[in-house]
Amino acid sequence: MKIIIVGLGKVGQSLAIELSREGNDITVIDRDESAVEEISSLYDLMGIQGNGASYSVQIEAGIEKADLLIAVTGSDELNLLCCLIAKKAGNCHTIARVRNPEYSKELGFIKEELGLAMVINPEFTAAREISQALKFPSAIEVNSFSKSRVDLLKFRVSEQSTLNGARISDLFAGGSNVLICVVERGEEVYIPDGRFVLQARDLVSVVGATAEANEFFRKAGIVTNQVKSLMIVGGSAVAYYLAKMMLSLGVRVKLIEKDLKRCEQLSDMLPKATIVHGDGTDKDLLMEEKIDKYESFAALTNIDEENILISLFARKIGNMKQVTKINRAVFDEVIAELNLDTVIRPKDITSEHIIRYVRSMKNASGSNVETLHKIINGKAEALEFMIRGKSRVTDTPLQDLKIRKGILIASISRRGQVIIPRGSDVLREGDGVIVITQFSGLNDIQDILEK
Repeated sequence: MKIIIVGLGKVGQSLAIELSREGNDITVIDRDESAVEEISSLYDLMGIQGNGASYSVQIEAGIEKADLLIAVTGSDELNLLCCLIAKKAGNCHTIARVRNPEYSKELGFIKEELGLAMVINPEFTAAREISQALKFPSAIEVNSFSKSRVDLLKFRVSEQSTLNGARISDLFAGGSNVLICVVERGEEVYIPDGRFVLQARDLVSVVGATAEANEFFRKAGIVTNQVKSLMIVGGSAVAYYLAKMMLSLGVRVKLIEKDLKRCEQLSDMLPKATIVHGDGTDKDLLMEEKIDKYESFAALTNIDEENILISLFARKIGNMKQVTKINRAVFDEVIAELNLDTVIRPKDITSEHIIRYVRSMKNASGSNVETLHKIINGKAEALEFMIRGKSRVTDTPLQDLKIRKGILIASISRRGQVIIPRGSDVLREGDGVIVITQFSGLNDIQDILEK
């Protein structure tokens, strides 16, 4: 596919690199000549310096033959203008990043009137992912599929857990509609069979219907109740959206922000929250505001180092659920060794949504990528395919399909029922299928088969 990306910020660069690696013909546009030169010299893509909303610049970029334009500059209005011009000049699909909360209630109207394929708000999307994690505080990561009917939950096995030393076949001896699909142990990643024995500090990913997963965790002695109180440090857009979501669920919210003007704005926008003017990196202030009395804590400032430090302090203070927002990926290996609880990267969440759409555009065999989540620090993917027609994978028992090594069929959704597949199960037209894969770039359900 020929794709034009306007804007070379964190999201634009990430998209350009990932989509180029997946074999797409990428052209990037940015006003910053040095940014254009740097990325075009490192990767197999074309770079143009200029205004992405300019008709002549888009023509130079090949808009007339483009399949998709993605506008992710720092300006919402510029992104929308880029997409509008692209629709007129090239009649291609368009995606715009729109971040301003003032537009949040109008996104449906904007999308329809401008003919956009997608409008994405990274901060809102990140806040929604955090709220999912706070509904299940024992999970480090929560990814939802099938319109939130199926969850992929990652948690760490503690020394005291009944799962420590347990053989997987023994855990499910009485039958269960959940599946342990991935185990991370140090640098090693396993797709375990029934003989696998879990150990303390293992990171375990479980997939299943929401109710079934909750029951599994309850039997394992793992807390599944939603948090009732939340302290947030930082008055960012993510913090605003998160506070609003949690307040609607009846959660008590306190938000600490050091900019007085922003505090006044948040007080008007979030009348049910407690807004505190102060420096959230000051441990004395945190203690004064009774951080140890809260069931959850979210570090959502715009400075990664501050978020990491105050999350580590929160972990030391009490046994609370912690969420840390990270914008840069420079020190991912170091961050992983800190064993932070839940880490949220808005840039990656935005990229996942857009890449999912690109792959759906590319498929031509009747199965769409409905959901895509990068897992295991980007080393693997969890994808949901919707099977819209008969193909080589349908109506044949899974045990008879030649499925590539490194791929696991984790779940089948059929007419509202969630099935954890066995060898005798078959895929049918209309099914939603969750696939765990160590390969990147799967566009169609048939890509799970050996070539």
